[in-house]
Amino acid sequence: MEKLVIVGCGRLGGIVADAVIKGILPEYELVGVYSRTVSKAENLAARMQQHGKPCRVCATIEELLALKPDYLVEAASPAAMKELALPALKNGTSIVTLSIGALADDLFYREVAETAKANGTRVYLASGATGGFDVLRTAALMGNATARFFNEKGPNALKGTAVYDESLQTEQRVVFSGNAVEAIQLFPTKVNVTVAASRASVGPANMEVTMQSTPGFTGDTQRVEIRNDQVHAVIDVYSTTAEIAGWSVVNTLLNITSPIVF
Repeated sequence: MEKLVIVGCGRLGGIVADAVIKGILPEYELVGVYSRTVSKAENLAARMQQHGKPCRVCATIEELLALKPDYLVEAASPAAMKELALPALKNGTSIVTLSIGALADDLFYREVAETAKANGTRVYLASGATGGFDVLRTAALMGNATARFFNEKGPNALKGTAVYDESLQTEQRVVFSGNAVEAIQLFPTKVNVTVAASRASVGPANMEVTMQSTPGFTGDTQRVEIRNDQVHAVIDVYSTTAEIAGWSVVNTLLNITSPIVF
């Protein structure tokens, strides 16, 4: 059995825990959880224990890593990913991350890669609310590729950000245009997928990103387009909620242990 821990015990972390409970991840034992909101970690651990699966609530990342997990699921934030990545990799723990925005920083990205290689560990980038990483990587490897990302949200999803104002409730508007580095700086928890798609293709500085706000719109549209001299590919994903991101982690964990990998 592979020892698994979770950082970030909200809705997405809960999907992973439920997959363990339901036997969808039979190769994994969830041994510990950590959340900045302790009650969320306690609730998730209690859910595991109700099904006869002991799970420890940890007060710190250090306590979590002391359990010597094989894999750590990060479903918290780019800031959390920056805090835990290097200690986890040095601990012999591989990471499955949703907060790929942390890897927009080229220096940190290289440090993570070097640390993982030096310690025989890996960082798996879950696809989150987008997809097509295989096509993006293949087209980029062929050379002379350009890529762009379009994201559509409703105005309520932008509340609390620098681009929000009440006029968005009645007016459709492009609220951001730039590259993936600039996008994740402005929306640190809302556009991790742009960095994921860019790391799979042309890099964060070269990925053109446009975000549109549409009145009354619910959910997210993520459309990534890559083009080279021979290939033009468009991956278009609409999701009503963020649940697809949690299930993308489950899929990544399955691929890690599966004899056949999709």
